[in-house]
Amino acid sequence: MPAHHAIVYLLTGAASGIVGAMLGIGGGVFLVPLLTLAFHVPIRAAVAASLVSVIATATASSTVNLDRGLVNMRLAMALEVATSLGGLGGGLAASLLSTQQLFLTFGGTLATMGVLMVMRSGRRNVIADMSVDPGRLGGYLEEGEDSYVYRLRRLPLALGASLVAGAVSGLLGLGGGIIKVPVLNTFCGIPIRVAAATSAFMIGVTAAASVFVYFARGDVVLPLASAVALGALAGSVAGVRIGQRVEARALKIGMAVVLLVVGGRMALEAL
Repeated sequence: MPAHHAIVYLLTGAASGIVGAMLGIGGGVFLVPLLTLAFHVPIRAAVAASLVSVIATATASSTVNLDRGLVNMRLAMALEVATSLGGLGGGLAASLLSTQQLFLTFGGTLATMGVLMVMRSGRRNVIADMSVDPGRLGGYLEEGEDSYVYRLRRLPLALGASLVAGAVSGLLGLGGGIIKVPVLNTFCGIPIRVAAATSAFMIGVTAAASVFVYFARGDVVLPLASAVALGALAGSVAGVRIGQRVEARALKIGMAVVLLVVGGRMALEAL
């Protein structure tokens, strides 16, 4: 790989890592479209490289989020089994779809989640009364000088969304956060910061469950994946720190814009 190509891929990975870690949705939302549309990388190679970068992003960002107490470990462990199973199935299913079908699936998934976030962007999922029992999968959240309680609602929906998120991750290289974060925040009572941090903690395991399938098929281009992952590793640490300084509503709106714009562009590419 020429040196200037490696630098471009490194910077691309860093940019996607910043956004992915900040929103907890994985850098694949930007990385796959950039690699396929701007650099003309075959979509399966782009998905494989994205999965490798997602593992790097999740590892780096989760260390910061764990120190700040934003990761709900019990919730993550409860949902990870469903997500990993979905990731393995998505990786296997990717070989059955055409390039056009992959583009359409990518675009449609992102656009749907973007609309969902726009519709529910003003809703908060915290309880100011600290005496309220958060339940087994709920928890506590500190924002500045204020403390809140949150409770998990609709566990079956959260498990189902995690299974779908895993399949989307394995199929499209997105890490699964584009499904989990909107669903956990919109329908299951989890604050956006906790949903993003918990999702970021989980997506590394999800990506690892499916990346081996791509490696076995020869879709992992090691120079490309390495350059992108190194950039994402550095970018994800910056993304987590930036996200802590942004208001929750702004994070929701930012996620919605990203999903709608990128999803629409990928869907148009397939037409």
